[in-house]
Amino acid sequence: MERRGGWDLLGVTTGAFFVTMVARLVPSPLVPDIIDTFGVSTGTVGLALSGMWAAYALFQFPGGVIADRIGQRRVILLAMTGITVTSLLLSSSPNILVFAVAAVTLGSSAGLYFTAGTSFLADQFENTGRALGIHEIGASGAGLVAPVASAAVATRFGWRAGLLVPAVVAPIALVLFAWRVPETPPTNEEAGWGVDPHELFALLVRPGIAFTTLLAMISFFTWQSFASFFPTFLVEYVGLDTGRASLIFGVVFAITLVAAPSLGWVSDRVGRDRTLGASFVSGVVGYVLFLFGGGGLAAVIAGTGLVGLGLSWPGVLNSRFMDYLAADERGTGFGLVRTVVLLVSSLGSGVTGTLAGQVGWLAAYGLVGTLLAVLATSLVVNRVAGIDA
Repeated sequence: MERRGGWDLLGVTTGAFFVTMVARLVPSPLVPDIIDTFGVSTGTVGLALSGMWAAYALFQFPGGVIADRIGQRRVILLAMTGITVTSLLLSSSPNILVFAVAAVTLGSSAGLYFTAGTSFLADQFENTGRALGIHEIGASGAGLVAPVASAAVATRFGWRAGLLVPAVVAPIALVLFAWRVPETPPTNEEAGWGVDPHELFALLVRPGIAFTTLLAMISFFTWQSFASFFPTFLVEYVGLDTGRASLIFGVVFAITLVAAPSLGWVSDRVGRDRTLGASFVSGVVGYVLFLFGGGGLAAVIAGTGLVGLGLSWPGVLNSRFMDYLAADERGTGFGLVRTVVLLVSSLGSGVTGTLAGQVGWLAAYGLVGTLLAVLATSLVVNRVAGIDA
């Protein structure tokens, strides 16, 4: 991997991404305790956590704008500081209203990070595929560690202590990042703090950006569908017990730890679209095996591996965005498309859950597989027709 920066920069940036995902995942296992303490419904707590995820999506764009004006390093340090402070507030919330405000603020702090962190790596490494693939280890690792850590701490010290896990790891990431990363200059300081809507619209409709945004909206929709309901699908449709379903869910995330950086490396050599296409097709075959394999051992093992490979595309997709953005556009531009993508793809949970409840799991995850097939087909059509050339 050609680079201007060192591996230490990649390591501390991946660590910061790990912290942002930990912050968003630790409340999930603690929901029953939160409900009991505040005497509210599941829907009320769910609304607070939905606000956290919505804030994460919305703050991708301002995070990019701020990074362009004051530098990526300062934004990342601000995000780590915000996560520390808001985790403390979340843990000490005296009522559900304060809890909800703290959750939204926590999501906002985490949202500031991603655009700045990704554009920072794109500036540091010539071939972004492998770098951004390794960066995704932060998210995959948090998916494995955060729920277990928060539940374990809560079991021993109470649910409020479980919410303090981000407040423990965020300062470590902050110190390491501040130590290893030198000051990064603003890339568009002269632009001021305002943004021109016409320029933003012109960026979104560029063929390369528009096509990549479409790919991202659909692919992250399928990721959200997987993350929200896959264990339940394995129990209710495939026929596995809860323990095995949870194990498979964890194994899929473990596979992405290896597959995400590997796909990034491959994309630097054979191209983004070929690599994305292979990942999407793997996902299609994996879901087909779960849907029609009858829960057999061979189908489950093969399906687990293929779905894991089919979920390892985010680093490649983010690299595709960077290929079409100039250095001084990567903050504001990437932040804009990330906000659009995440807001649209967040519908994945609602659509999948509604389909499963009203029609059945075959329709719900059949749609996921179909969308992945559409993505793979669109890449072929784009290659032939030169849509985003």
